[in-house]
Amino acid sequence: MAKLTPYTLPIVVVGLGLLWSVPGNAAADDLATLKAELEALKSDYSSRVQALEQRIKALESAANAPAAAQAPASAPAPAAAAAIATATAAPAFEPAPPPPPPAPPGKSGNATAFNPAISMIITGNYNDLSLDPATYRIAGFIPPPEGEGPGDRSFNLGESELTLSANVDPYFFANVTAAIQGDNSIDIEEGYFKTLALNHGFTLKGGRFFSGTGYLNEVHSHNWDFVDQPLVYQAFFAGQLAQDGVQLRWLAPTDYFIELGAEAGNGHSFPGTQRDSNALGSTALFAHAGGDVGDSTSWRFGVSWLQAHSSDRAYQDTDQFGTAVTNAFSGTTRTWIVDGTLKWAPHGDPTHHQLKVQGEYMHRSENGQLAFDVTGANLANTYSSSQSGWYLQAVYEFIQRWRAGVRYDSMNSGTPSIGLVEAQILPASAFPALLPGTPRRTSIMVDWSLSEFSRLRAQYAWDEARAEHELDHQLFLQYIFAIGAHGAHKF
Repeated sequence: MAKLTPYTLPIVVVGLGLLWSVPGNAAADDLATLKAELEALKSDYSSRVQALEQRIKALESAANAPAAAQAPASAPAPAAAAAIATATAAPAFEPAPPPPPPAPPGKSGNATAFNPAISMIITGNYNDLSLDPATYRIAGFIPPPEGEGPGDRSFNLGESELTLSANVDPYFFANVTAAIQGDNSIDIEEGYFKTLALNHGFTLKGGRFFSGTGYLNEVHSHNWDFVDQPLVYQAFFAGQLAQDGVQLRWLAPTDYFIELGAEAGNGHSFPGTQRDSNALGSTALFAHAGGDVGDSTSWRFGVSWLQAHSSDRAYQDTDQFGTAVTNAFSGTTRTWIVDGTLKWAPHGDPTHHQLKVQGEYMHRSENGQLAFDVTGANLANTYSSSQSGWYLQAVYEFIQRWRAGVRYDSMNSGTPSIGLVEAQILPASAFPALLPGTPRRTSIMVDWSLSEFSRLRAQYAWDEARAEHELDHQLFLQYIFAIGAHGAHKF
């Protein structure tokens, strides 16, 4: 049965009226005429319906057009600042940049916009060490609780990093990096939010993050050019300095890269050990500048300052009789850092050849009290020290995907002022870890990046960081594999 529409009834009524008005003897003769008129009415109504539907669709499309399409595009960042902010030199294993912001509530959008970028870094190594790593100690410096030394002998599963990152909304970006150690422990290396919509070049970061002081501190371990950190990072920051706090950065709107930053944290990371206090445990200031020289060379220079407070920062030592004791420092640590980086690639193309020269100098002063044998004699008096360290390294890609590098480390512990020794309560030999030392080390390496996702490395070091310059021959074989999203790394 045919379906009736609002236009069918008028057509039928008109047709029946016409048939009724025609005499019976003329109906047959006029049948063709009536059929023609009926078809004409149908065609007319159909044309009008189609025209009305087209007008309705056009009006609906105009009404639903997004207002955002009329907003002006934001101005691009200066060329030099963009060049410094992203890497151009080597294969990287950093998480990919954040995806575009999801659609505002109430608006339709792509469901995958809410999925974070996920990456996993797998590292491992084989270590051949001529001296027992359990006795490793950088001479002349209060040792950190961890992060010092070449690691264990033989095969080791290194640090595996799991990172999730995404834009929360048009205003915030969030990142979490969990470090899974070879001993099955899990640490949150970084877990922070960062603003996306502050004006005038400002960016606010909060949570746990690697401090912006220095150059190498913000670089994750899988992007280091050598297997391990320089000696000065191990002695001053226990490898890397993390902040639980807030950071504010300002990027100047200039052709040159100019960045200023400030941080405030709880001071729980070495060299700070602030406990049970609402005060700021650590504060930091830093300034970075950079630019290009021609089309083949770029540079970056930085100055940083860090202050941290310690409360009973314990470390293990032996007394003058060789008995194990626990000593502790309480006071203030201030560290100055000067860093510089120079990169070269022919006409800015690092595909086949590139050179990176990098160095940092650090000076640290500590003032407070040093307690001797806190679980026994528990003697305490004043303590102050002025110490320094630096490293310089160069890495050159001599053919595509093959690089070679050399690094030299040097430190000077100075002669600390120990009140218990100066007051002749204890001899200097009661603090063997603090006897003056000048640690040094020379390292060479070669690595092969089979692709952007994998790297194999061999490194050899002549390490004389121990007391009396005991020589430790160190061979490292390392692999690094990346799974998932990864993007450009730090300049």
